[in-house]
Amino acid sequence: MNPARREPLLWLQLLGLAALPLEALLLFLVFAGADPGPFPGFERLLTWALGALAPAVLFWRLPPDLWSLLLVQVPLRGRRPEQLRLSALQQALLLKLLMAAGAALLLPLSWWCDAQAGLAWSWSPFSSSPRLVVLLVCVPVLALMQWQWAQVVQAIWMLTRSENEVEQTLPLDQTEASEQRLNLGLPVLLLAPLAIEERVSRPAAPDPKVESSDTAEPVQADSAADPEPLSPEPEASPQPPSESSAEPPEPPEPIESTLDVRAEVAVLPEEQAEEAESTELNQEIAGGDNIPAG
Repeated sequence: MNPARREPLLWLQLLGLAALPLEALLLFLVFAGADPGPFPGFERLLTWALGALAPAVLFWRLPPDLWSLLLVQVPLRGRRPEQLRLSALQQALLLKLLMAAGAALLLPLSWWCDAQAGLAWSWSPFSSSPRLVVLLVCVPVLALMQWQWAQVVQAIWMLTRSENEVEQTLPLDQTEASEQRLNLGLPVLLLAPLAIEERVSRPAAPDPKVESSDTAEPVQADSAADPEPLSPEPEASPQPPSESSAEPPEPPEPIESTLDVRAEVAVLPEEQAEEAESTELNQEIAGGDNIPAG
């Protein structure tokens, strides 16, 4: 951030934009105090030259100090390095031309005020005063307007400079600041810099509704491009048997019972053969019992 934006005195200098119309009204009322003399054009040019042109030439050689409010100023020993760095930027040619342009604007203004001053003769604080007194009072009023114009232009110039331009400028030392600047006012003004934090741009939080809609659109597009295979139809859930339906079939016999049956079938011939042998033996035994003893 440009360090000039942290200087409260530069912002106060911008109040001159509101003071200039009031000073122009005061000039109009001062001119209304006396009637124009035999050479009104020469009188107006002379007043403008002393009140506006001469200060403009002085400001070209010695620019008004940025840290001066005409009656009070920041003391040289109490100035910060940033203030001395900004003071070094007052040597720009374009800035000097803009300050000198104020004198060119004051010439038609003073000419018009003197020509139309008769309309406000009853409200003039210098009514029925000699013409010379009126012209002498107009000179400091024009000089004040030229000073105010120069301070407003310089304040706007400093506030619009880039941060890199200010950092690359070498600061003035106290000797140069006292000799190369027009320091007016009592050195009693000390103002702390403004605590202005540089704003960091943060990305705005995405709207969940917008995000959900954005994510839903690609899914729909993918589904339209690559259709998924049809899933098999779900099997019908078995319905409970009704009372009128037949009894459920008997469960199949276990495997062990079939094996036992097969085993019984295989063993059956052997048992029949044994029974036949046992009957023959019984017959033989019975026959031996029937034989008489010798």
